[in-house]
Amino acid sequence: MSNPQMIFVNLPVKDLDASKAFFAALGYAFNPTFTNEDAACMIVSDSIFVMLLVQPFFRQFTNKAIADAHAQTEVITCLSADSRKAVDVLVDKALAAGGSEPQPARDLGFMYQRGFQDLDGHLWEIAHMDGTPG
Repeated sequence: MSNPQMIFVNLPVKDLDASKAFFAALGYAFNPTFTNEDAACMIVSDSIFVMLLVQPFFRQFTNKAIADAHAQTEVITCLSADSRKAVDVLVDKALAAGGSEPQPARDLGFMYQRGFQDLDGHLWEIAHMDGTPG
């Protein structure tokens, strides 16, 4: 039996301490083994992690320019939630911690979505799915 595949989303941040405080306000913890002055390993679940990397450190992993997420969309990271209320609670925490809501909530019947933009402009979508579209 193989181990479940893990995902590590790597995001450039301008102010690591501010980003850690923002995500801590949303209820996320950090793995101290993989956290230092250049990076913080945010634990989303047993198999999902977000590496917040200060921009000079992030640049070591790519020859491309770092996108200004306030001006361009580089990716939308979508996380599931257990309920519609859990979607609202997490997005409301993000807004209270200094994030913004780039679009209104979307209720598609089978799926409820809200999103937020973090301090560096990265887009996050939180979704609860009730089932599959008919």
